[in-house]
Amino acid sequence: MTRLRDAAPGERIALVTVLATEGSAPRGAGTRMAVTDAAAFDTIGGGALEHQAIEQARTILAHPPGTWRIQDYPLGPLLGQCCGGRVRLLIERIDPDALDWIETATIGATLTTLLHPSGITRTVDPAAAIVALSARGERPGAGACWAERLGQWHRPLYLFGAGHVGQAIARQAVGLPLRLAWFDSRTAMQELKGVTIVDEDRLPACLADAPAEAAVLILTHDHGLDYRLTRAALTRPPLAFVGLIGSATKRARFLARLTRDDVPDEARARLTCPIGLAAITGKEPDVIALSVLAQLLALGREPAPYPVIAE
Repeated sequence: MTRLRDAAPGERIALVTVLATEGSAPRGAGTRMAVTDAAAFDTIGGGALEHQAIEQARTILAHPPGTWRIQDYPLGPLLGQCCGGRVRLLIERIDPDALDWIETATIGATLTTLLHPSGITRTVDPAAAIVALSARGERPGAGACWAERLGQWHRPLYLFGAGHVGQAIARQAVGLPLRLAWFDSRTAMQELKGVTIVDEDRLPACLADAPAEAAVLILTHDHGLDYRLTRAALTRPPLAFVGLIGSATKRARFLARLTRDDVPDEARARLTCPIGLAAITGKEPDVIALSVLAQLLALGREPAPYPVIAE
């Protein structure tokens, strides 16, 4: 970030980094924001979450350079989020003598981060394997290490349903340029890593904040819930992809019902059902997952709206 390179001598700067997210988070892992005593630069998503992160960053400015801490934030009503989830942040007081990594940290580079008790080491290592962190469970401590691809754009993927196919999609999506927000209404699924449990009547509202570039996959355990989610996805501003698992018969029934509910023709035309590439006909969950993910990757990529490191 140019703000770190151009800091005035003696200026105190904190860096806030999104380490991991779960559910409908404002921004994805790897997003960064610089905070000084008087200002903040870039954004991790705005709203109450960002306000609390800035407060924490300014608190850490009173500590020696190299000081860091990891904070977890549940995304609930207090942070202006109705659909739950989590965000895990790394907040650090920047050490001005440990910024050599910025000179080589260009878009697309692989950055490895290692936490020490009294500081953080970052190196650009093209050979490092990408390691994603989790937003739940024990927080990373001293000795923790991970690698990320800087500035890589990730399409938001809103996945509704944690059955066998949903689990396969979530599993196969790891390492792809997708930012998963995964939902289910059944408490029996709450132990699955990455799933956010939301009451069934509130699930359609989780689509309200989905950005226009998001893809939506609907494959819940209940056809009635599938319909409510489909209707919600098609009656809001257009999304990049709205996919519904099912046969041509299910598609016809849903389209007829959408017509009766006065959903406009242009909105109904945005529904993709069945999902997946037509040339891949296997019915096994992992085959369906690979077919659907290939379909999403074929949508193409868009440039990152906010530079992560290089500007």
